[in-house]
Amino acid sequence: MFLVKVSSWHIGIAAEAFAAGLFARLGFNVSVQYGANQPEYDLLVEKNKEVMMVSVKGSQTGSWGMIQKYKNKSNTYHEAADEWSADQSDKVIFCLVQFRGKDEMTMPNLYLVRHNEIAETLKKSRNGVGETILHENHTWKSGIGHGTTDRLPERWRFSPDRINELIG
Repeated sequence: MFLVKVSSWHIGIAAEAFAAGLFARLGFNVSVQYGANQPEYDLLVEKNKEVMMVSVKGSQTGSWGMIQKYKNKSNTYHEAADEWSADQSDKVIFCLVQFRGKDEMTMPNLYLVRHNEIAETLKKSRNGVGETILHENHTWKSGIGHGTTDRLPERWRFSPDRINELIG
C-alpha cells in the first residue's frame, strides 16, 4: 500500500469533495460555499426541501482539533467543550473525514455529527477528564487517560440512516 502524506490544504479540498460526492450520490443537491475558509459551513445540501449546512473537517492523523481556542488555564476541558458548543449553530452538521491509513484509491471514513455530540464526546475523553482533540480511535498509553480508548460512535458513520436521524 502506497500512502502519500499531503498538505492540510489538499486534505481539506479532498474532504469537501468526498463529502459532496456522497451527498450527491444519495440524491442531495449540493452547493459549495465559494472561497477558502469561509465561516460556519462549507456545503449546503438539499433534498425534498430539507436543507442542511455542513462543516467539513478533514484529517490524515486520526484526529480533529476542535476546541483548542476555547481551552485556557482558567477553565476545564468540560467548560471549554460547553463554551465551544454554545458558539456553534444548531443548523450546522459536521462531516468528519478521515484519511489516516487509507491509500489513494480507498474511500476515507466519514462521520456526521452535531456540535453537542462532539462536545459530549470530548468531555468523556481521557477517562472523563476531557480533551480538545476528537479522536477516531485512540488508546491512551500514559497520563490520566492511561489504558482507556477514545473511539467515535459507530452510529456517527455517514449513512442514509444517520442523515435521516440528523434531519429528523
